[in-house]
Amino acid sequence: MPELIEKISGLIITFNEEKNIREVLECFDFCDEIIIIDSFSTDKTLEIARSFPNIKIIQNKFEDFTKQRNLALDHAKNDWILFLDGDERITPELRKEIIEELSKSDKKEAYYFYRKFFFADKPINFSGTQSDKNFRLFRKSKARYNTDKKVHETLDVNGTIGVLKNKLLHFSVNDYESYKKKMIHYGILKGKELAHKGKKFSILKQYSKTIFKFFKAYILRLGILDGKEGYQLSYLQSLSVFETYESLKKEQCN
Repeated sequence: MPELIEKISGLIITFNEEKNIREVLECFDFCDEIIIIDSFSTDKTLEIARSFPNIKIIQNKFEDFTKQRNLALDHAKNDWILFLDGDERITPELRKEIIEELSKSDKKEAYYFYRKFFFADKPINFSGTQSDKNFRLFRKSKARYNTDKKVHETLDVNGTIGVLKNKLLHFSVNDYESYKKKMIHYGILKGKELAHKGKKFSILKQYSKTIFKFFKAYILRLGILDGKEGYQLSYLQSLSVFETYESLKKEQCN
């Protein structure tokens, strides 16, 4: 394996991640520093985190995901960033590929990681997850999170983009109820984002988009082939859309 010349800052935003924090921080073992932006966790997240070397912890009240991510970028001392979520894991093969890529002379400014989705440790092959990818490795000097996005953050990249071959493991769903809460939370934030953009509530749009989201995930994106979990994922994705418009309606009434 080539020697890693570039120094990397490992970044993560947290809130009550004691179940995940140890395993995800171990994924940063080849990073020069680790920065945690924490939304005042009340569990053992920070206690566990402080047992790791080269850890820097900043506590900041949560407003939206984009602000937390950009704050993390502001505190990183290195140009190269590896940004993970608490429920993501790097495989040995992906770790090797990252090091090999950053050892090249013609490296890109940012890299997409495809993600392998798991529902309560069961691998999901369809339901819209087959094309799921995000920027996780990039140069800070060439990228910034779009401040118009409050959820499903968008990284604006000024430069060339690559895609890594090995997948990031994404253990997004521990159980049905916790994922339901997460999707409702995402919907509320998305509704606030639409209100900020001046979008108007429409009950016709709310129901048509909700129904189409389920149809797209379960039928068009083959969620039906993922069994019971495929149905549940498709339903919760459509529920998030419904809650988006409930949130938008509430914002307009305030």
